[in-house]
Amino acid sequence: MNRERALKVVLVLVGLLFSAGIYPLATSLWKLNKSDYGDDMMLSLYFALGIFLLMAVRNPSANRSLIAFAAWSSFAHGVVMAVLAVHIPSERGGLLGAVAGLVIIGVALIALAPAKQPGEWPSAAGA
Repeated sequence: MNRERALKVVLVLVGLLFSAGIYPLATSLWKLNKSDYGDDMMLSLYFALGIFLLMAVRNPSANRSLIAFAAWSSFAHGVVMAVLAVHIPSERGGLLGAVAGLVIIGVALIALAPAKQPGEWPSAAGA
């Protein structure tokens, strides 16, 4: 499997995973769980990102910045969750599992990011 095809598969899988956040988001908003507002806000962002990743499958090289954002934001979210895992021992297992998933997503997207085209401005994907 060539690199672009592998990237497209990863974009579809991550896009579907992130888009699936609409279900817990919708059920939480329907019930108005007061303790889940932060989670609801994160799920809404991931849902939107998932939709855009699915649209990026058509032309990954034209969406390098989006792919880089998805990767680096996954790393950033993973760092926050890792810090929370240190401070909340009762949630450590679940948080560290999510951190591992976010790191895998970030690494896969960075490793498979399309090559920069000649004359293109530098992006965070190559950083």
